[in-house]
Amino acid sequence: MHAKWTNDRRQMLAQSGLGIGMLALAGVLADQQGGLAAQPGASIDGTSLGARSPHFPASAKRVIHLFANGGPSQIDTFDPKPKLAELDGKTLSDKLGRDRRLGGVARPSKFRFAKRGQCGTQVSELFPQIAKHVDKMCVIRSMVTDVPNHEPGLMMMNCGDIVRPRPSVGSWALYGLGTENQSLPGYVVMCPSGLPTAATANWRNAFLPGIYQGTHVDTKFTDPDDLIANIQNKFLVHSQQHRQLDLVQQLNHLHMDRRDDDPQLGARIESLELAFRMQGEAREAFDISDEPAHIQSMYGDSLQGRQMLIARRLSQRGVRYVQVYHGAGQPWDSHAAIDKNHPRLANECDRPIAALLQDLDQQGLLDETLVIWGGEMGRTPTVQLPVTANPGRDHHHDGFTIWMAGGGVRGGMTYGSTDEVGLKAVENRVHVHDLHATILHLLGFDHTRLTYRYAGRDFRLTDVHGNVVHDIIA
Repeated sequence: MHAKWTNDRRQMLAQSGLGIGMLALAGVLADQQGGLAAQPGASIDGTSLGARSPHFPASAKRVIHLFANGGPSQIDTFDPKPKLAELDGKTLSDKLGRDRRLGGVARPSKFRFAKRGQCGTQVSELFPQIAKHVDKMCVIRSMVTDVPNHEPGLMMMNCGDIVRPRPSVGSWALYGLGTENQSLPGYVVMCPSGLPTAATANWRNAFLPGIYQGTHVDTKFTDPDDLIANIQNKFLVHSQQHRQLDLVQQLNHLHMDRRDDDPQLGARIESLELAFRMQGEAREAFDISDEPAHIQSMYGDSLQGRQMLIARRLSQRGVRYVQVYHGAGQPWDSHAAIDKNHPRLANECDRPIAALLQDLDQQGLLDETLVIWGGEMGRTPTVQLPVTANPGRDHHHDGFTIWMAGGGVRGGMTYGSTDEVGLKAVENRVHVHDLHATILHLLGFDHTRLTYRYAGRDFRLTDVHGNVVHDIIA
């Protein structure tokens, strides 16, 4: 029994009736059979965990989500509003005949905009390097969300709901597609020096099995051994660990046999398997020192540079969903000193993001990798009162900007628009539910059919909302 288990551990996991075991087996078979995707088939909570392809041929195989945490100002980055110069210092509701007053007074951007690329998309001087890639990008200027506050904003952008515990986008993607690499987590979240608002809820699995939760990596560390804590065992050689794991897993399955498909126990069994496999590949994936000197130079020797390069390496190795946060807390939340803070933040990420786009393109990965940049909301066209020497902009949820590139998205275009001062999205409004529906579509899924039965009903990422934005799809 022991020899059989040692020689065919994954087969034993599958034969145990665990959906998690089937997922691991399905991922291996997918690699051998030309890329079948893993998804729900044997029974956990009555849900299938067998292997299958997406609903239809996908444009994107993976996602890199660059989260500008705190809400960057669209008016100072990708949505120029020259009309604000005429209204500088005036109350917008008085001048525009709005029914509601908007706090503060109008203030134009202090940053110059210019048409860039063959498409002529206007980009702020804050992003001179990213601007070189506008012909690859679709800039959506008409994003809307439900609440102009950080925690509900992050919950909506990441999980599709502002209050209720729901699985994150990355968890849904991993649930639907499985992973291309059995030796790395399929969903990795990089956030340096702490956690964002709402913390680990941003990458939670909620009611999905635990194997679909994101794996957080604190990228303030530069040594690969510190990035993934305890990945190497200093006391046992590999063969000893292998025998130890075999014994522990046999005991785990005896424990499981006495219980009805316990998803938490199943997730723990799969986590032990993954942790063992990660010893051989995780350190290498996070170690950027073996990258050619010109590639390291292109990204730059900075925290954001390291994060972007690691994101490319993880995506290249089959990780399905990589999310990269620009710092903990809300670094883009410029209620004051926006003229100082936004240039500093843009300078931190401009070169690394441009390098990521260039590197993915050079390696032939951009066409099948969906890259998304943006925050949980935008910022007002006004500055907050009282106006000081270092004013800032407040939260704004009814008309902000994100951009997407690669993965089947039409490049060199803008989509949607806000009014003449950036107060409201007026053309082709895109709710976060629509964004999520579009992401799933690019990954090969009908968002109304990618569901999970829990508490007596079928749940989905978009709940009962969402429309695919077909106009931005190539």
